Amino acid sequence: MIDRDDLELALPGATIGAVAGALAGGLTLLAEVPAGLAAQSALALSAPLAFFGGLYGVLLGRGVFRPGTFGPTGLYWMAAFPLSRLLQESVAGAGANDGVLTFLLFQAMVSLGFAIGFVFLHERVMPPWLMRRRAGNPRAEALFGLYVRHAQVMQTRKGARR
Repeated sequence: MIDRDDLELALPGATIGAVAGALAGGLTLLAEVPAGLAAQSALALSAPLAFFGGLYGVLLGRGVFRPGTFGPTGLYWMAAFPLSRLLQESVAGAGANDGVLTFLLFQAMVSLGFAIGFVFLHERVMPPWLMRRRAGNPRAEALFGLYVRHAQVMQTRKGARR
């Protein structure tokens, strides 16, 4: 069950997903789409990306993902991003003209770029957030400890290369 501690861990990823979806949906304005349809498109992408971004934070807090790794996160977004785009196209788009399978495969390829950006932002937003929330949240405290250990390992590796 999702509790308050999980919701606190979900907030950074949900925020990143919502903002990314709103920006991508807003880009439809450049294609001279009417403002109402652009807003619908932005909302239709923001909601699932916020959900999956928040779920990523919860799974990170439960140990499914580890800080500083990309492989599992890339696979996660290879499933989550195409589903988000499919929902957006179902709600606000003209649909997949070349078929759903082709659409999903293309979105899976695009998702790796999204995943890189998501991880980049999440790795910069999450540790400061955990520092603020760790006093009253045991999951945040444990996850912050993982980030600290990861930073120590990276610093040791960097020192060994010099």
